[in-house]
Amino acid sequence: MEDLIRIRDLSVRFYTYEGVVHAIDDLDLDIRQGETLGIVGETGSGKSMTALAILRLVPYPGKIESGSIVFCDKDSGGELELLKLKEDRMRAIRGNKISMVFQEPGAALNPVFTIGDQISEVFLLHRRQELGRQAKQRVDSLLSDGNGLAAGLKRPFWFWQSRLYSKIAEGPHPLEPRFLSHLPLFRRLLWRLRDEASVLTVDMLKDVEIPDPARVAAHYPHELSGGMKQRAVIAMALACSPELLIADEPTTSLDVTIQAQVLELFRRIKADRGASVLFVTHNLGVASEVCDRLAVMYAGRLCEVAGVEELFLHPLHPYTKALLEAVPMPGRELQTIPGALADALNPPPGCRFHPRCPSALPMCQQERAKLKEIGKDHMVACHLF
Repeated sequence: MEDLIRIRDLSVRFYTYEGVVHAIDDLDLDIRQGETLGIVGETGSGKSMTALAILRLVPYPGKIESGSIVFCDKDSGGELELLKLKEDRMRAIRGNKISMVFQEPGAALNPVFTIGDQISEVFLLHRRQELGRQAKQRVDSLLSDGNGLAAGLKRPFWFWQSRLYSKIAEGPHPLEPRFLSHLPLFRRLLWRLRDEASVLTVDMLKDVEIPDPARVAAHYPHELSGGMKQRAVIAMALACSPELLIADEPTTSLDVTIQAQVLELFRRIKADRGASVLFVTHNLGVASEVCDRLAVMYAGRLCEVAGVEELFLHPLHPYTKALLEAVPMPGRELQTIPGALADALNPPPGCRFHPRCPSALPMCQQERAKLKEIGKDHMVACHLF
C-alpha cells in the first residue's frame, strides 16, 4: 500500500518563559492511502500536536524546528513538501486535500454564523469553479427561455451574469470576478454562487445522517446538541472530499450512544470515499473499532507501530503493555502505570519511559532506542529488542 503522508525527523518545540518544551522529538511516521491510522497515548504525549503539525497549525509559541512532511497528492501524482510550501498554497490544501475534525465541536464552530453559512464557506473557498459552472448552467437555462426572467430589458443583465460565472469557472482567481467581488454592488450579484453552495451544504448534512438537514443548516451552533455539532463539523471537514481526514479525539465529549453513531459514520466515510484517516484518541477501545494500524506515543516520541490485532495480541514495548493492562476489565483489579508523564521541559535522557519502566536496562538511561522492524508491519523502539 502506497504512502499518503511521510513524516521524517519531525521536531516541535514551544519556547516559553519557563524553558523549551519538547512537544515532538524526531518523529518518523507514515500514513498509507486508504487506511485509518490511530495515534494513542496519555495526555501530553504529542498526539494532537502531530496532527496540527501536518496542517502547519502549531499554536504560538510553538515552532516546527526540523523535519519533513511529504504529502503524496493522488490527483496530481506529485509529492508536496508541506513544510516548505508558501502560506497561500498551504491554505489551499487545508480543508481541501487535508481536513481536520477538532476535539471540541463547540469551539470549532463560530457562534455568530449559522451551520449552513459555515459549511457553505468551505465550498465557496475551495470549490468556487464548480459552483461557477453550476451557476452558469442555471443562468443559461434562463436565457434559453424567452418568456422567463431573462426576457425583455433584463436579458443583457443575464448575459452579463452568464459571462461572469463563466469567468469564475475558468480558474481559481480570474481577474475580472476577483476585482468585481470587492465592489458592494457587484458582490450582491454573486448570490447565485451562495445558493449553489447552500444546496451542496444541505446534501453534505444529509450525508452525515443529520435529520431534516435544511432546517439544521439554518440553526446556530448553540441550538444543536453535542452530537449534532460534531456531525456538522464532520460535514464541514468532508465538504471537499479530502484525501486525508484528521480526527482529533472526535468522540471525547459525547455520550456512549452518540459515540457509537459517530464511529459508525467514520467507518462508512472511509468505505464510501476511500479517504485516509488519522484518528487521534486516548481510548484504546475506540481505536480498536475504527483503526487499521496503531501508533503508540509517549512524551513526544513513538514507542510502537503495528496493526491493531497484532498490537493487542502481541504488544512489545513496556509502555504499550502498561497501557493495555490499564484498560478496566470486569473481574480484574484496576492496573495503573506508576510515576508521572515525563516532564517536557526537562525530559529524561535516553528512553523517556525508563523512569517508569519495570524492565529498564542501564543503557536505557543513556541511549535512545531507534524504531526498528521486529515483524511484518510491527515496529518498536526499545532496547529489549
